[in-house]
Amino acid sequence: MATADHGRVVMVVPTYNEADNLAWIVGRLRAAQPLVDVLVVDDASPDGTGRIADELAASDSAVHVLHRAGKEGLGAAYLAGFRAALDMGYDVIGEMDADGSHQPEQLHLLLDALGDADLVLGSRWVPGGSVVNWPVGRQLLSRGGNLYVRLLLGIGVRDATGGFRLFRRSALEAIVLDTVESTGYVFQTDLVWRVLRLGLRLREVPIEFIERERGDSKMSGPVARESLRRVTGWGLRERLRRGRAVFRTAKEEAA
Repeated sequence: MATADHGRVVMVVPTYNEADNLAWIVGRLRAAQPLVDVLVVDDASPDGTGRIADELAASDSAVHVLHRAGKEGLGAAYLAGFRAALDMGYDVIGEMDADGSHQPEQLHLLLDALGDADLVLGSRWVPGGSVVNWPVGRQLLSRGGNLYVRLLLGIGVRDATGGFRLFRRSALEAIVLDTVESTGYVFQTDLVWRVLRLGLRLREVPIEFIERERGDSKMSGPVARESLRRVTGWGLRERLRRGRAVFRTAKEEAA
């Protein structure tokens, strides 16, 4: 559906075994933002999440469902959802988790910030942002990971790994989704970096992030290692590119 200022808006919600949470979070989203549609992307959840999504869609024309053949990673699910949303003609395409960690009641903060941005991030680590029910160790891990991203990639974003965000259609089209190869959680950092390299406008707004109360987190050691490996590779390539550019400039000035 259309919002007053931004055209047609949809939130893409990827799911895998979220039967305990999906109806609850979709209901909250539809109540908080009645003009915002929902696209559930289910990776063949064995717990019946896909069936619940179909029931929600059958009772509400603003809810849509994309079924995928299996679990292929968060990034792959979002890419499939983004392509479907673009094909459906949406003007603004968002991301949010199905577990309640991203509060639909705060979506208005992101929508308000979209006026002068191509990508809006709901940030845990800007002033005013916070997390609830996270142990100190996990907070340090997230803050440290984001610091590593800032230093290695040379960007100023405080929360490049968060998954509560809004893209303008034009931003996703400029990214060229078929060139994105990240499939896991590093997908979030990948798209932030691509947006900035394209010279597009990015804004962060503070949110309160709440740790899930039901179901199991999809974060794991291998997922974290994939993120570290990919970010390191991108950063080293970027430093090499900049070094070559400086060398070429110096050589031209000396000629």
